[in-house]
This record gives sequence, structure tokens and C-alpha cells, in this order.
Amino acid sequence: MTSAAPALHPRQALLDAGDLAPELPVCDHYAGVEARMRKSLALQAELGEAHGRALFDVTLDAEDGAPVGGELEHVALMAELVNSPANRWGRVGARVHPGDHPAFEAEVDLLLSRCGARLAYLMLPKPRDARDVAQAIERIDAIARSRGLSCRIPIHVLIETHGALHEVDRIAAHPRVESLSFGLMDFVSAHRGAISATGMSATGQFSHPLVLRAKLEIAAACHRHAKVPSHCVVTEFRDRQALGQAAHRAAKQLGYTRMWSIHPDQILPIVEAFAPDASEIEEAGEILLAAQAAQWGPIRHRTRGVDTLHDRASYRYYWYVLERAERTGRPLPDGIRKAFFGVSTEDATGPASD
Repeated sequence: MTSAAPALHPRQALLDAGDLAPELPVCDHYAGVEARMRKSLALQAELGEAHGRALFDVTLDAEDGAPVGGELEHVALMAELVNSPANRWGRVGARVHPGDHPAFEAEVDLLLSRCGARLAYLMLPKPRDARDVAQAIERIDAIARSRGLSCRIPIHVLIETHGALHEVDRIAAHPRVESLSFGLMDFVSAHRGAISATGMSATGQFSHPLVLRAKLEIAAACHRHAKVPSHCVVTEFRDRQALGQAAHRAAKQLGYTRMWSIHPDQILPIVEAFAPDASEIEEAGEILLAAQAAQWGPIRHRTRGVDTLHDRASYRYYWYVLERAERTGRPLPDGIRKAFFGVSTEDATGPASD
């Protein structure tokens, strides 16, 4: 009598290497003033305690946060914070100046030499095209080698110029890039007044055709190359209703899986908007447990009173629902957590090949 084959984890059964996008928190919180940087790290540590992981990323900002002429002093402070115990979860990145700024290489060198091993990513703003991105990455990697870093710093890119949007697919395809963000304010300003100021508002940014086109092209390029699309800011930071609606539209209608926050009050509404609801989580769990029991062959499942057929194509969708639920700190039924998240990384993905 032969024993039953061990149950395959969804990542083993359903996903190929090209399906695996980076697993980033759904909220990216920006802070550039010292007091706000410290408060952001304290909040990140506090909210993460309940989940055992960072609920949101913190990006320390040199581009908008550093005073003119004081760029390196500001970056030195950023490096100190990245290295400090305040960086509880290792999910702190840095936005440097554009690649053509006089301080770019010095900022990158200072960060990599002082906190390169703990830096979660570098954000590159204002590239004019794919060549700008490639050259900046080459310079970053050369500095990393000169500093003896064994790790390669993940790169995020801010799409906010006409040229970068025109070549967004090439930028998303770069193997060193893990996420693209949309720079709403600079993109609207680049139209020289042809897009009115309402195009930067919480509602207008979803209705102006040129702005909406840019958002869709960025999201599509990211999904085509298994990268993370990060939605732009909502500047009306005290209007929680407007923020919640914008975050919901970004997540549910435009295909974004991450969004910027520029005020602590925006963080939890963004996490809520990007999280699946309890009924989605329950349905996904039921379907995947049944699929696993069927060794990932087709199954029939009754959903809201209707019999539906499912196979590997829909299983992948429901696995992404559960991953997003876990990443946003949603409660998971005990059976789901034990079956799919109560295992080591090696058990879930298989041992590394020699």
C-alpha cells in the first residue's frame, strides 16, 4: 500500500518563477523631517508588533526632506535611523535625489557605506527615460561593489516625466527594479497648465483622461513584469473619506497593490482599502483547502448558492487573496493559517538547489 503524497503548498503547485512579484507591504509612508521620520519608525514598530512584521514601509526622504546645501547631513541622519533599533522590522527605504543631481552619488555612497546591509530599497525619482534608470542602477551597483556589499539593493522608480511614462514597460522590465510609483504632482505640472489643478485632487486624479491613462499604463507594465505598482499620494490628508475612496479605487479598479502615504493618519485607511474582506478570505480559504485535498486538480465549489468550477487558473487568484490578507494583517481562520502560513519558507518553497 502506497502512502499519500504530501500536500503541496500553493506556491509549489501553482506559481512559476515569473509569477512571483516582490512581497511588499501595501502602504509606503514617506517622511522627510527628522521629527516625522522618528515618529514614523515608532509607529511602524508599534503596529507591527501585533502581526510580527511591518504593516507598512517607511521611506526616508532626501529629495524633498533635505535642505538645499544640507543634503549630506540629512542623508547621514537617514542612515543613522536605518541602522538604529527604531528600524524594528528592516523595512525602511530611502529616496535620494535624481541621478543628474550633484548630490546623487555622494548620497548613495553615504547610505550604502553606513547602512547598506539594512536598507530595504532605494527610490529613484524623476528619470527621463529607461536609459536614465539603467545608468543610475549601474552607478548604485558600482558604489555597492566598491563598499564591499554582498547584497544588491532593490530599486524603486518614480514615474513622473513624459519620457519615463513613454518607456514605462522597459523600466518595469529592468531586473533590478521591484516597484514603480506614480508621481502625480510632477506629472501634472509637466503638462504646463494643460491639466488643471483639479487633476491633482483626490477625485480629479481619477477622472482626467491623461492622468488616468498614466496610472493604467504604470499598473499594466508592472503586472506584465511581476513588479509592484504603487499608487500616488492624496494630498487632502485630513479627509479620511476622500483618501479611503481613492485607495479603494486604486486597489479595486486600477490594479494597484501598494499606495503612498504622506501623513500617519493615512496609513491604516490605505491598509484597510487594500485588504480583502472577511468573506473573500473565507471563500479563498475554502476553495484552496479543497483544491489541495484534490492535489490541485479541478473542483466544484458552492459560492453564494451557486455551484462553480475551479482549476489552477482560479486557484492562483485565490492564493493571491490569501497572501494579501496575511500581508495586511487580516485575521485568518486557524485551518488556513496552519495549512498555508504555519510553515517555514523552506517548507513552502522547497530547499534551494545546489
